[in-house]
Amino acid sequence: MISLDDVRRAAARLDGVARRTPVHTSRTLDELLGAHVSLKAETFQRGGAFKLRGAYNAIASLTPDALRCGVCTASSGNHAQAVAIASSLCGTRATILMPADAPALKRAATEFHGAEVIEFDRYASDREQLLAALARERGLTVVHPYDNPAVMAGQGTVGGGGLLSGCATVVKSTTAACRMIGVEPLASDDVARSLRSGRRERVTVGRTIADGQQTPSPGELTWPVIKLLVDAVVTVSDPEIVSAMRFCFERLKLVVEPSGACALAALLAGRVEMRGLRVGVVLSGGNIGADAFAALLG
Repeated sequence: MISLDDVRRAAARLDGVARRTPVHTSRTLDELLGAHVSLKAETFQRGGAFKLRGAYNAIASLTPDALRCGVCTASSGNHAQAVAIASSLCGTRATILMPADAPALKRAATEFHGAEVIEFDRYASDREQLLAALARERGLTVVHPYDNPAVMAGQGTVGGGGLLSGCATVVKSTTAACRMIGVEPLASDDVARSLRSGRRERVTVGRTIADGQQTPSPGELTWPVIKLLVDAVVTVSDPEIVSAMRFCFERLKLVVEPSGACALAALLAGRVEMRGLRVGVVLSGGNIGADAFAALLG
């Protein structure tokens, strides 16, 4: 379990590295939902998503020997970019296992920042096994997308698993009465199923436009935090995600990728009771190419 002090130390480490991203409000959104909604736009973070917070905190915490050997991770794009950027800033090299169907824009950005990308089939392979084998063969340190205490603490400075557990740690430590709601795509609802059963559930990774949330199971480290501190996890469909992306573009003039729009999609679809309340929403990323964005909204 990470603590509020872990998040505070991460915030100090990220000072001058991570951007202080803006919070947006919308009178139209408030009137539509009957609530006061604040949208934290991590789309403006370095690398286009919140992921730099956790990746940099984890890599900057490594020993000199570990930095000399290099780091590795598995990611469909946002964490991959974050690890590549953080590795460059910390003077180490990054190797990334990336699904073959990951968005081309995310792969190109990851390689631009100097990382080596190795493809794998996310629907036929076990990425955790592949990642462990890669780390063992090359002597690399794994910087897991969410199942890493330093990553979880870094994501808590935003205030998906690492994002949810990190934010929950801060929220419940400072405002215990605040409800913490997680959102994931209907096609990969491993966390929602786990909360219902009370234990980590494993699902077959489904196909969804929310590529950043296609996980088979909650992390071993994030799950205890989620189980203890998260009040509920709800799911949204791909069409509902697209509707949220459209709202952000047309009403807020923000470009948000599918995974980044999931939380807002839950509000717009009525999955969360919020009338009369103050609600904070993280727009977690905006990494989507112009063609893909136009195709989805079209």
